[in-house]
Amino acid sequence: MVSKNCKLNPGYNRPYKYDLRYFCNMKQMLKLKSIILLLLLPLFAVAQPDKLEIPVETETGLIRFKEVVDEEGTKDELFNRCVYWLNDFYKDPTRITTIRDVPTGKIVGQHQFRVYYYLEDSIKKAGGMVKYTFAIEFKDNKYRYTIDKLLLKAQTNVPVEKWLNKDDPAYDTRWDDYLQQIAVYVQEWSSSLKEKMKPEPEKAKDDW
Repeated sequence: MVSKNCKLNPGYNRPYKYDLRYFCNMKQMLKLKSIILLLLLPLFAVAQPDKLEIPVETETGLIRFKEVVDEEGTKDELFNRCVYWLNDFYKDPTRITTIRDVPTGKIVGQHQFRVYYYLEDSIKKAGGMVKYTFAIEFKDNKYRYTIDKLLLKAQTNVPVEKWLNKDDPAYDTRWDDYLQQIAVYVQEWSSSLKEKMKPEPEKAKDDW
């Protein structure tokens, strides 16, 4: 039986004190959820990928990606593995390579790839073609790759180093993203090269 001193909430068969208890519990739950979200925010921040470094030479101000990689094999063996990689990575490897010199252990080529930007409605748009030159040089048990001479393909080719200048009156925030796309491309290019340059594992002898 409901006490005479406890008025009923119209439309309910419960006293007001039970409604208040219900709303108090809801407030506590919402407060707890807010605390949990605040605790999780740093984790989301840590998960954000860091920007890749754009290597700029101090003397010239030019962008040049370069690395020496230690790998088992003679100069000629490394050269041959690289030829296999070229055939796998590029659609027309013969056309893009300008030098394939076995005696000096050097391969030089030119290629291009597209950079993109996004509109406010997340529509992907082409930002232009970036041309580059690559060189791969071989010695016994090591090789070196270099990617440079990066140019935005246009009526007059524009060096991508222009995108580094934030004081340029024509500066566009998309330039930073274009540079990151170049760095990502080179990272994928070099990762693919390193994987193919590894010696094939020796096959187990069929000893029976």
